[in-house]
Amino acid sequence: MNKPLFGVLAAILAGVASIAGFTAAPASATSRTAAAAPQLKATVNFAGTVALSNCSGSVIKFPSSASTDPALVMSNGHCLSSGFLDPGEVLVNASSTRTFSLLNSTGTSVGTLRATKLAYATMTDTDVSIYQLNRTYAQILSTYGISPLVLSTTHPVAGTAIKVVSGYWKTIYSCNIDGFVYRLKEGDWTWKDSVRYTSACQTIGGTSGSPVIDASTGQVVAINNTGNEDGETCTEDNPCEVSEDGTVTVREGINYAEETYGIAACFTTGNQVDLTLSGCTLPKP
Repeated sequence: MNKPLFGVLAAILAGVASIAGFTAAPASATSRTAAAAPQLKATVNFAGTVALSNCSGSVIKFPSSASTDPALVMSNGHCLSSGFLDPGEVLVNASSTRTFSLLNSTGTSVGTLRATKLAYATMTDTDVSIYQLNRTYAQILSTYGISPLVLSTTHPVAGTAIKVVSGYWKTIYSCNIDGFVYRLKEGDWTWKDSVRYTSACQTIGGTSGSPVIDASTGQVVAINNTGNEDGETCTEDNPCEVSEDGTVTVREGINYAEETYGIAACFTTGNQVDLTLSGCTLPKP
Protein backbone atom coordinates (compact mmCIF):
# COMPACT_ATOMS: atom_id res chain seq x y z
CA MET A 1 0.00 0.00 0.00
CA ASN A 2 1.02 3.62 -0.46
CA LYS A 3 1.12 3.49 3.29
CA PRO A 4 0.00 6.15 5.77
CA LEU A 5 2.69 8.52 7.00
CA PHE A 6 3.88 9.13 10.52
CA GLY A 7 6.98 11.17 9.61
CA VAL A 8 8.30 12.91 6.53
CA LEU A 9 11.58 10.99 6.40
CA ALA A 10 9.79 7.67 6.78
CA ALA A 11 7.43 8.63 4.00
CA ILE A 12 10.21 9.47 1.59
CA LEU A 13 12.09 6.27 2.32
CA ALA A 14 8.93 4.20 2.05
CA GLY A 15 8.05 5.79 -1.24
CA VAL A 16 11.30 5.03 -3.04
CA ALA A 17 10.74 2.25 -5.55
CA SER A 18 12.99 1.01 -8.33
CA ILE A 19 11.59 1.37 -11.82
CA ALA A 20 13.78 -1.42 -13.18
CA GLY A 21 11.28 -3.67 -14.92
CA PHE A 22 10.61 -7.09 -13.46
CA THR A 23 7.36 -8.26 -14.94
CA ALA A 24 6.04 -11.59 -16.01
CA ALA A 25 4.23 -9.83 -18.83
CA PRO A 26 4.23 -6.36 -20.39
CA ALA A 27 1.80 -3.86 -18.89
CA SER A 28 -1.07 -3.68 -21.32
CA ALA A 29 -4.67 -2.49 -21.47
CA THR A 30 -7.68 -4.77 -21.23
CA SER A 31 -10.64 -4.81 -23.61
CA ARG A 32 -11.98 -1.54 -22.17
CA THR A 33 -10.01 0.84 -24.39
CA ALA A 34 -10.25 4.61 -24.66
CA ALA A 35 -11.58 6.06 -27.90
CA ALA A 36 -8.96 7.41 -30.29
CA ALA A 37 -10.82 10.68 -30.85
CA PRO A 38 -9.24 13.69 -29.11
CA GLN A 39 -11.06 14.94 -26.01
CA LEU A 40 -11.23 18.27 -24.22
CA LYS A 41 -9.20 18.57 -21.04
CA ALA A 42 -10.72 19.49 -17.71
CA THR A 43 -8.97 21.84 -15.29
CA VAL A 44 -7.53 19.60 -12.61
CA ASN A 45 -5.99 21.19 -9.53
CA PHE A 46 -6.04 20.80 -5.74
CA ALA A 47 -9.43 22.42 -5.12
CA GLY A 48 -11.62 20.03 -3.12
CA THR A 49 -8.78 17.74 -2.09
CA VAL A 50 -7.87 17.30 1.56
CA ALA A 51 -4.86 16.35 3.64
CA LEU A 52 -5.34 13.84 6.46
CA SER A 53 -2.89 13.31 9.29
CA ASN A 54 -1.33 10.44 7.36
CA CYS A 55 -2.91 10.29 3.89
CA SER A 56 -4.66 12.18 1.11
CA GLY A 57 -8.36 12.46 0.29
CA SER A 58 -11.06 14.58 -1.31
CA VAL A 59 -14.48 16.09 -0.70
CA ILE A 60 -16.75 14.12 -3.01
CA LYS A 61 -20.35 14.10 -4.14
CA PHE A 62 -22.51 11.82 -6.20
CA PRO A 63 -24.44 13.04 -9.26
CA SER A 64 -27.63 12.78 -7.17
CA SER A 65 -26.27 14.65 -4.13
CA ALA A 66 -28.00 17.90 -3.19
CA SER A 67 -26.18 21.07 -2.13
CA THR A 68 -27.94 20.80 1.24
CA ASP A 69 -26.66 17.27 1.89
CA PRO A 70 -23.91 16.75 4.48
CA ALA A 71 -20.63 16.68 2.57
CA LEU A 72 -18.51 13.54 2.27
CA VAL A 73 -14.74 12.99 2.36
CA MET A 74 -13.23 9.93 0.66
CA SER A 75 -9.88 8.31 1.43
CA ASN A 76 -8.52 4.76 1.73
CA GLY A 77 -9.71 2.13 4.17
CA HIS A 78 -6.08 1.62 5.18
CA CYS A 79 -5.83 5.31 6.16
CA LEU A 80 -8.08 5.03 9.22
CA SER A 81 -6.52 6.55 12.34
CA SER A 82 -7.26 3.25 14.11
CA GLY A 83 -5.09 1.26 11.69
CA PHE A 84 -5.68 -1.36 9.01
CA LEU A 85 -8.95 -3.26 8.83
CA ASP A 86 -8.93 -7.05 8.78
CA PRO A 87 -9.93 -8.91 5.62
CA GLY A 88 -13.72 -9.14 5.61
CA GLU A 89 -14.11 -6.28 8.08
CA VAL A 90 -16.58 -3.54 7.17
CA LEU A 91 -17.44 -0.44 9.23
CA VAL A 92 -20.74 1.38 8.74
CA ASN A 93 -21.84 4.60 10.46
CA ALA A 94 -19.09 4.43 13.07
CA SER A 95 -18.43 7.37 15.37
CA SER A 96 -15.71 9.76 14.17
CA THR A 97 -14.59 13.34 14.73
CA ARG A 98 -11.62 13.15 12.38
CA THR A 99 -10.41 16.42 10.84
CA PHE A 100 -9.26 17.21 7.31
CA SER A 101 -7.32 20.17 5.92
CA LEU A 102 -9.22 21.55 2.90
CA LEU A 103 -7.11 22.80 -0.01
CA ASN A 104 -7.83 25.41 -2.66
CA SER A 105 -6.75 25.27 -6.30
CA THR A 106 -3.12 26.14 -5.53
CA GLY A 107 -2.79 23.61 -2.71
CA THR A 108 -3.09 26.15 0.09
CA SER A 109 -4.98 25.02 3.19
CA VAL A 110 -8.03 27.25 3.63
CA GLY A 111 -9.72 25.60 6.59
CA THR A 112 -10.43 22.51 8.63
CA LEU A 113 -13.33 20.15 8.01
CA ARG A 114 -14.60 17.77 10.70
CA ALA A 115 -16.38 14.44 10.44
CA THR A 116 -19.49 13.50 12.38
CA LYS A 117 -19.15 9.83 11.48
CA LEU A 118 -17.33 7.27 9.39
CA ALA A 119 -20.12 6.35 6.99
CA TYR A 120 -18.31 3.40 5.39
CA ALA A 121 -14.89 1.76 5.38
CA THR A 122 -13.38 -1.51 4.22
CA MET A 123 -10.19 -3.03 2.83
CA THR A 124 -12.05 -5.98 1.30
CA ASP A 125 -12.63 -6.05 -2.50
CA THR A 126 -11.74 -2.35 -2.48
CA ASP A 127 -9.83 0.04 -0.20
CA VAL A 128 -12.04 2.96 0.77
CA SER A 129 -13.23 5.11 3.66
CA ILE A 130 -16.02 7.68 3.41
CA TYR A 131 -16.61 10.21 6.17
CA GLN A 132 -19.72 12.35 6.63
CA LEU A 133 -18.97 15.95 7.65
CA ASN A 134 -20.72 18.45 9.91
CA ARG A 135 -21.12 20.88 7.00
CA THR A 136 -23.14 20.74 3.80
CA TYR A 137 -21.72 21.30 0.33
CA ALA A 138 -23.47 24.67 0.26
CA GLN A 139 -21.84 25.70 3.54
CA ILE A 140 -18.37 24.69 2.32
CA LEU A 141 -18.91 26.61 -0.93
CA SER A 142 -20.16 29.68 0.93
CA THR A 143 -17.27 29.67 3.42
CA TYR A 144 -14.36 28.62 1.23
CA GLY A 145 -15.56 29.00 -2.37
CA ILE A 146 -14.74 25.35 -3.05
CA SER A 147 -16.99 22.78 -4.71
CA PRO A 148 -16.70 19.00 -4.24
CA LEU A 149 -15.31 16.56 -6.78
CA VAL A 150 -17.92 14.46 -8.57
CA LEU A 151 -17.66 10.66 -8.63
CA SER A 152 -18.17 9.12 -12.05
CA THR A 153 -20.78 6.36 -12.10
CA THR A 154 -19.32 4.54 -15.11
CA HIS A 155 -16.44 2.10 -15.28
CA PRO A 156 -13.13 3.78 -16.18
CA VAL A 157 -11.57 3.10 -19.57
CA ALA A 158 -8.09 1.85 -20.40
CA GLY A 159 -5.91 4.47 -22.05
CA THR A 160 -7.63 7.37 -20.30
CA ALA A 161 -5.37 10.25 -19.25
CA ILE A 162 -5.59 10.68 -15.47
CA LYS A 163 -4.34 12.89 -12.67
CA VAL A 164 -3.60 11.53 -9.18
CA VAL A 165 -3.98 14.52 -6.86
CA SER A 166 -2.30 14.22 -3.46
CA GLY A 167 -3.49 16.69 -0.84
CA TYR A 168 -0.88 15.44 1.63
CA TRP A 169 2.10 16.12 -0.62
CA LYS A 170 0.41 18.84 -2.71
CA THR A 171 1.58 16.98 -5.79
CA ILE A 172 -0.25 16.01 -8.97
CA TYR A 173 0.88 12.90 -10.86
CA SER A 174 -0.01 12.56 -14.55
CA CYS A 175 -0.21 9.28 -16.46
CA ASN A 176 -2.75 6.98 -18.11
CA ILE A 177 -4.83 4.00 -17.11
CA ASP A 178 -2.76 1.09 -18.39
CA GLY A 179 -5.38 -1.57 -17.73
CA PHE A 180 -7.35 -3.43 -15.10
CA VAL A 181 -6.36 -6.23 -12.72
CA TYR A 182 -8.76 -9.11 -12.10
CA ARG A 183 -7.46 -9.53 -8.55
CA LEU A 184 -4.78 -7.46 -6.84
CA LYS A 185 -3.36 -9.28 -3.82
CA GLU A 186 -1.25 -7.63 -1.12
CA GLY A 187 -0.49 -9.47 2.10
CA ASP A 188 -3.80 -10.64 3.56
CA TRP A 189 -5.93 -8.35 1.36
CA THR A 190 -7.41 -8.88 -2.08
CA TRP A 191 -8.97 -6.16 -4.28
CA LYS A 192 -11.13 -6.67 -7.34
CA ASP A 193 -10.89 -5.06 -10.79
CA SER A 194 -8.14 -2.66 -9.74
CA VAL A 195 -6.76 0.13 -11.92
CA ARG A 196 -3.15 -0.19 -13.04
CA TYR A 197 -1.29 3.02 -13.94
CA THR A 198 1.31 3.48 -16.62
CA SER A 199 4.77 3.92 -15.14
CA ALA A 200 4.70 7.75 -15.12
CA CYS A 201 2.58 7.82 -11.93
CA GLN A 202 5.25 7.08 -9.31
CA THR A 203 3.06 7.64 -6.26
CA ILE A 204 4.63 7.39 -2.79
CA GLY A 205 3.65 7.00 0.84
CA GLY A 206 1.15 9.69 1.82
CA THR A 207 -0.56 9.67 -1.59
CA SER A 208 -2.89 6.94 -0.34
CA GLY A 209 -6.48 8.08 -0.70
CA SER A 210 -5.74 10.58 -3.48
CA PRO A 211 -8.57 10.97 -5.99
CA VAL A 212 -7.77 9.64 -9.46
CA ILE A 213 -9.33 12.15 -11.84
CA ASP A 214 -10.20 11.69 -15.50
CA ALA A 215 -8.24 14.49 -17.17
CA SER A 216 -10.95 15.06 -19.79
CA THR A 217 -14.09 15.02 -17.61
CA GLY A 218 -12.70 16.18 -14.27
CA GLN A 219 -14.60 13.40 -12.50
CA VAL A 220 -13.17 10.94 -9.98
CA VAL A 221 -12.82 7.43 -11.41
CA ALA A 222 -10.71 5.73 -8.73
CA ILE A 223 -8.82 6.16 -5.47
CA ASN A 224 -5.05 5.71 -5.28
CA ASN A 225 -3.95 2.99 -2.87
CA THR A 226 -0.84 0.92 -3.54
CA GLY A 227 2.23 0.04 -5.57
CA ASN A 228 4.89 -2.65 -5.84
CA GLU A 229 7.99 -1.15 -4.21
CA ASP A 230 10.57 -3.94 -4.09
CA GLY A 231 9.60 -6.57 -6.67
CA GLU A 232 8.39 -9.02 -4.03
CA THR A 233 5.36 -11.20 -4.70
CA CYS A 234 2.03 -10.51 -2.95
CA THR A 235 3.60 -9.12 0.25
CA GLU A 236 2.71 -5.87 2.02
CA ASP A 237 3.83 -2.91 -0.11
CA ASN A 238 4.39 -5.36 -2.98
CA PRO A 239 1.02 -6.26 -4.49
CA CYS A 240 0.84 -8.85 -7.24
CA GLU A 241 -1.66 -9.25 -10.05
CA VAL A 242 -3.68 -12.48 -10.19
CA SER A 243 -5.50 -13.28 -13.43
CA GLU A 244 -8.72 -15.29 -13.74
CA ASP A 245 -6.71 -18.44 -14.48
CA GLY A 246 -4.53 -17.90 -11.39
CA THR A 247 -1.44 -16.57 -13.17
CA VAL A 248 0.55 -14.26 -10.88
CA THR A 249 2.33 -11.22 -12.32
CA VAL A 250 4.69 -8.89 -10.46
CA ARG A 251 5.32 -5.39 -11.81
CA GLU A 252 7.98 -3.69 -9.74
CA GLY A 253 7.59 0.09 -9.64
CA ILE A 254 4.00 0.04 -10.93
CA ASN A 255 1.21 1.62 -8.89
CA TYR A 256 -2.52 0.98 -8.57
CA ALA A 257 -5.90 2.39 -7.60
CA GLU A 258 -9.34 1.07 -6.73
CA GLU A 259 -12.39 1.95 -8.83
CA THR A 260 -15.09 4.15 -7.31
CA TYR A 261 -17.90 4.09 -9.90
CA GLY A 262 -20.04 1.66 -7.87
CA ILE A 263 -20.06 3.64 -4.63
CA ALA A 264 -22.94 5.94 -5.57
CA ALA A 265 -25.30 2.96 -5.80
CA CYS A 266 -24.83 2.40 -2.06
CA PHE A 267 -25.91 5.87 -0.93
CA THR A 268 -29.43 7.25 -0.79
CA THR A 269 -31.18 10.56 -0.10
CA GLY A 270 -29.18 12.87 2.14
CA ASN A 271 -25.91 11.07 1.33
CA GLN A 272 -26.85 8.27 3.74
CA VAL A 273 -25.22 4.88 3.21
CA ASP A 274 -27.62 1.99 2.50
CA LEU A 275 -25.94 -1.28 1.55
CA THR A 276 -29.31 -2.94 0.86
CA LEU A 277 -29.99 -0.78 -2.20
CA SER A 278 -30.41 -2.53 -5.54
CA GLY A 279 -27.14 -2.38 -7.44
CA CYS A 280 -24.98 -1.83 -4.36
CA THR A 281 -22.00 -4.19 -4.51
CA LEU A 282 -19.86 -2.85 -1.67
CA PRO A 283 -19.01 -5.52 0.92
CA LYS A 284 -21.42 -5.70 3.85
CA PRO A 285 -20.59 -6.26 7.52
